Amino acid sequence: MARDLAIDLGTANTLVYMQGRGIVINEPSVIAVNRRSGEVLATGEEAWQMIGRTPGYIVAVRPLRGGAITDFEVTEKMIRLLLQRAGVSRFSRPKVLICVPSAITEVERRAVTDATRRAGAADAQLLEQPVAAAIGANLPIDEPVGNMVIDIGGGTTETAVISLGGIVALEAVRIGSFDIDSEIQSHVRRTHGIAIGERTAEEIKKSIGSAMPMPGDNEAEVRGRDLVSGLPKTVILTAAEIRDAINPVVSQMVDSVVRCLGVAPPELSQDFLKRGIYLVGGGSLLRGMAERIATETRVPVNMSNEPLEAVVLGAGHCIENYAALRGLFMDSRRN
Repeated sequence: MARDLAIDLGTANTLVYMQGRGIVINEPSVIAVNRRSGEVLATGEEAWQMIGRTPGYIVAVRPLRGGAITDFEVTEKMIRLLLQRAGVSRFSRPKVLICVPSAITEVERRAVTDATRRAGAADAQLLEQPVAAAIGANLPIDEPVGNMVIDIGGGTTETAVISLGGIVALEAVRIGSFDIDSEIQSHVRRTHGIAIGERTAEEIKKSIGSAMPMPGDNEAEVRGRDLVSGLPKTVILTAAEIRDAINPVVSQMVDSVVRCLGVAPPELSQDFLKRGIYLVGGGSLLRGMAERIATETRVPVNMSNEPLEAVVLGAGHCIENYAALRGLFMDSRRN
């Protein structure tokens, strides 16, 4: 009998949870395809290493942007390979619970479920990522108390207030950590006159990026292609200039949190002041992000113990306790 699966189909990373076994796949949401033959050459970590390093007829792409499918055919191929690696075959077709951003449209939701069924799943159901993240962070979402979760992913930032198993207030914007990478690329191009790739921008973000001034700020040596001469060039970037460059994106993320607090019921707002806000997602790992949100909202911010896995662990909890939680994730779908 096939084991049920939970998939966190993220813009940056895809995680797969198998019933009874836990997380079995955790890799970048990247697929490398031969344009001439349509053959899939690599997925995950191997394909991520190919970004910006392939000949013209081989493309290494992220089939999801802003939490939504941008290439239906490529996404279906990626999901099919994920299911195969998880042991799915013609004789063992599992039910799949997929975590999706709450910001995606009805058409995009249908695209996700159709791609999953065509890839080999017996059935596909959706669970909104803020709900899954709250479950993964062990919050008492089935009680009449306010639970506030901020999920900063690669393509979206979602802030949700959850009580009695449902979303009471929601603010979702299609801005994530990839937008921070893009701002770093634009800044280096505009200020220093060199072109850098997506991977280099991400490395800069991890090494010296921050949401607010932090102790131990340092510099980074970056190599790129001079836009004038076309030759390799090295520049030194400071933490302060990168912080200024990414501030517009970070400010939009923080503003969305403030807006969500503004529409939350007053009675639940008291709970936030006591218990704090919970921060999950890869974007939450940006240095100073928790401190910046706490400063601007005047509400304590708690980092999840497992910010990268919180969503898929929450979905995994649902499939492990399917009978008890079926109503929860069915209610969270906006179909």
